[in-house]
Amino acid sequence: MRRLHTTVGAGVLLLAATACAEQQPDVGFGGKPPTSSSIEQRPPASVRPNPPEGRSNVPAKQIDATALPKSYPREVWTQHDGTVVAATGQEGGCGSVHAELTEQTAKKVGIVFIEEIPKAADACTMDIRYRPVTVELDAPLDTRTVVLEQRQVKVPSE
Repeated sequence: MRRLHTTVGAGVLLLAATACAEQQPDVGFGGKPPTSSSIEQRPPASVRPNPPEGRSNVPAKQIDATALPKSYPREVWTQHDGTVVAATGQEGGCGSVHAELTEQTAKKVGIVFIEEIPKAADACTMDIRYRPVTVELDAPLDTRTVVLEQRQVKVPSE
């Protein structure tokens, strides 16, 4: 009986030692980071969103968010004397959101939230994050309507 305990103990010890010795150098906590060549360059946001005290909220009657999913945030504000429109974008998991200006007319300003999602994403979290994004206008927003849209695009991951 004593030999059985010794043999089982030695087997468990050997198994534990070999399991710890196995290494995967290409995978770390959170997966391996993308190489700089694999990251698609998106338009830089030259103006960072102001904290709440530096904002001028756009009235709800000036916001057309009918194209957004019901759960999408609808917070829009201006800064820098109305020449920058900022809004709350939604991203999740491995995705990242940015905003692009689609049109500027005398009556409206079109903004699309683009969530970039890697084509071959490994393990991603299932969280939703709300991030402020900005677009610069040629002239102050004033009374123009802000038309919001959203879309997701798949980007190369490597």
